[in-house]
Amino acid sequence: MSELIKVLVVIPARYASQRLPGKPLEMIGSKAMIHRVYDQAKKCDAVDKVVIATDDQRIMEYCTKHKLDSAMTKNNHPSGTDRVAEVAAKFPEYEVVINIQGDEPFIDPNQISDLIEMFVDPASDIVTQCIEIEDEDKLHDFNIVKVVRDQLDKVLYFSRQAIPAHRDIPYRKWMDHSKYFQHIGIYGFRRDILLQLIQLPISDLEKAESLEQLRWMDYGYDILAKETSYEAIGVDTYEDLMKARKLVEINGEV
Repeated sequence: MSELIKVLVVIPARYASQRLPGKPLEMIGSKAMIHRVYDQAKKCDAVDKVVIATDDQRIMEYCTKHKLDSAMTKNNHPSGTDRVAEVAAKFPEYEVVINIQGDEPFIDPNQISDLIEMFVDPASDIVTQCIEIEDEDKLHDFNIVKVVRDQLDKVLYFSRQAIPAHRDIPYRKWMDHSKYFQHIGIYGFRRDILLQLIQLPISDLEKAESLEQLRWMDYGYDILAKETSYEAIGVDTYEDLMKARKLVEINGEV
């Protein structure tokens, strides 16, 4: 794929996480979490360049010490997408920009490749992924973002609510009648589209659900979401961090 288009991966990394402050630099084995995300992205053959985007000097110093490509960004960005766009603006030679969350230290390089492959279709401007929900607790968890797509994988809506809703069926039986999909928070953008998105004013739909992707849709941008079998292990809490460290220990990784 990289022979056809040049692909830039940007990993936004903020130090001031509410639930786990300083988490990009939390050690998992012998490497900081952000280092592991970077290494996983570098393993993807379809990727041409990987850059960590941060507003924190401590993260920059770690990246410099370990020779990880990085860029200092403004500290007042309202979202990770804005931080990614600031970096993408500095690299006009890359047609596609991939936004990988900085708290997924075990992201599979094949998952990244699958996302990039969606850009074979010239109509793909914004792409993402989803995975089938098989746990009823996840279905009704407002922290789990759901997505509904049409027959061609174009997103119809994202919501924290379980959608589609069944008017005449009890909640506990909804999964017997419909497939439900969880949005996976990895995005790919045509660079020019990404730079357009950050100029859009906040929309009412975005405010209601606290989901920035609804802003893009509200202003008429199409998003494609392909189903994936990869479910990345995110690190949002101290408990998640302990699990990640245990996983590395069990696998005998460094």
